[in-house]
Amino acid sequence: MNWNRMLSKQVTDLPRSGIREFFDLVTGSKDIISLGVGEPDFVTPWNIREAAITSLEKGHTTYTSNYGLESLRRAIATYVEGFFNVSYDPLCEILPTVGVSEAIDLALRCLINPGDEVLYHEPCYVSYAPSVSLCYGIPKVVETSIDDLFALNPARLEEAITPKTKVLMLNFPTNPTGSIAPLETLKAIADICIRHDLFVLTDEIYSELRYDGVKHVSIASLPGMKERTLLLHGFSKAFAMTGFRLGYACGPHELIEQMMKIHSYTMICPTITSQEAGIEALKNGVSAMQEMRDSYHMRRDYVVGRFNDMGLDCHMPGGAFYTFPSVQRFGISSKDFAMRLLTEHKVAAVPGTAFGACGEGYLRCCYATAYSLLEEACDKMARFCEQLEREK
Repeated sequence: MNWNRMLSKQVTDLPRSGIREFFDLVTGSKDIISLGVGEPDFVTPWNIREAAITSLEKGHTTYTSNYGLESLRRAIATYVEGFFNVSYDPLCEILPTVGVSEAIDLALRCLINPGDEVLYHEPCYVSYAPSVSLCYGIPKVVETSIDDLFALNPARLEEAITPKTKVLMLNFPTNPTGSIAPLETLKAIADICIRHDLFVLTDEIYSELRYDGVKHVSIASLPGMKERTLLLHGFSKAFAMTGFRLGYACGPHELIEQMMKIHSYTMICPTITSQEAGIEALKNGVSAMQEMRDSYHMRRDYVVGRFNDMGLDCHMPGGAFYTFPSVQRFGISSKDFAMRLLTEHKVAAVPGTAFGACGEGYLRCCYATAYSLLEEACDKMARFCEQLEREK
């Protein structure tokens, strides 16, 4: 079989996920402390699991509408209006999906024609550029830096726009840096999008995980933006429901209808079990979510303090559950730092380059793990930093 002829070049040219490639090395090792995978260490709250169990016990094992359960869409509409301050019609402007990843894929396939440019900011989640490429679009990076605390600089955004630019992808709070976009920055970005007639995909999966009493603001809520924004959200981070694979998209019905068309041919619908668990999460899961957020807040403060004490310069992230400390002072690449940290001290973190070239010199460390393990990991990292200082 001539696989060079058989396989799609669009797929074979895609790089493997930098996260998964690194963590293949960790698989099966029980003595490693992982600060790598972005997954809550909390078990899904009992009332949400109970709703899933009850759904099965009642024999709710069928397909739902391609649009999902109307009761779920109504619950999403109520939650989104209260939390994001944006109103959506549950009958035609909301689509439950198999995680936010499916929603991103659907939206890009509906928006992009071959050769259209999609802007996105780096460092960023690993799937954005590949998702654009798979739609035969052109992913175009707008780099961010520590000078702006890894928030998107509006001036850099405007410089990157060309006549082919069609879509802007945003992710605040950001994976991997935990950065947020201040309100004035969001307003400037919104103004640019309106002036250049850009459509915005805003991935706000970490929006509940904001710290220091700062309220999250969605760009979709700003004047003139609802009609040109698709708000992407889900249950995995705030409600510790990663395995339920349930997300949703809120936006103009013209786009939602086209997304539903592809969704009906591919996924059909999220599982009814996940949808009914999602209803319970939205109605009665906020208090548990707040407890988890408070725990992450405490862990964030501890980890950032320890990193700065050991010489890993680290800004205070405003959201999510990631830190992005600098390893530049040691004169080795972020990949070499991560590999040696893993092999010599049994602590796993992700090289910043997994999230884009401008992540060189940084390390993504996830603090969604037990506090005692964070303490142990920081002790090991401190010893490693002392070792590197002696080697300089």
